[in-house]
Amino acid sequence: MSSSTASAKNQKTLNAYKTGDYSTVLREWRPLADQGDASAQYNLGVMYANGRGVSENSIEAVKWYRLAAEQGLARAQYNLGFGYANGKGVPQNYYEAVKWYRLAADQGLARAQLNLGLRYQEGIGVPKNYVEAVKWFNLAADQGNFVAQDALGMMYASGTGVPENYVEAYKWWNLSAAQGNDDAKAKKEDISTLMTRQQIAEGQRLSREWFNEDQ
Repeated sequence: MSSSTASAKNQKTLNAYKTGDYSTVLREWRPLADQGDASAQYNLGVMYANGRGVSENSIEAVKWYRLAAEQGLARAQYNLGFGYANGKGVPQNYYEAVKWYRLAADQGLARAQLNLGLRYQEGIGVPKNYVEAVKWFNLAADQGNFVAQDALGMMYASGTGVPENYVEAYKWWNLSAAQGNDDAKAKKEDISTLMTRQQIAEGQRLSREWFNEDQ
């Protein structure tokens, strides 16, 4: 099969998924998953997790996530970590959750970086370490994850894991608020009452600078 034919077939399958034609999707993806295709294995896991075209089955979802995760697929590693963190499809195990979150985070998956940061912040599955929490929040925030931006703002505002810095806190809350996070907007407004006009202007400048660099 040529690459163009394979691409067209894959697009047809994705369109079937979007329209809810799950029988077509399963007919295409299951053989691929059985042959070891990591993306197909992950996609089957999602279908079992959400009951799309199959009966919802978290154990079966984890089975497919694990097969894909062991091949290094970051999205599958994250979902497997999430399963362990919440006891979905597997017994709850925070250490296993951290293991799989870290593998996905090391590949740059922002939501895995966020969750790994939260583990270090809370001391769940790893020893509590605010400096490590900030490191992972920063990596996720730099990718535009608004929850990580909110969390990073809190770390700067409270001087937890980093020196207290209201300008940096304002910057990250401003960026998070720009994505519709009302909680971050309220925090930004609260901290601005403790800042000088010059500090607020600097926080706004840093926000613009980050946004322009991210484009």
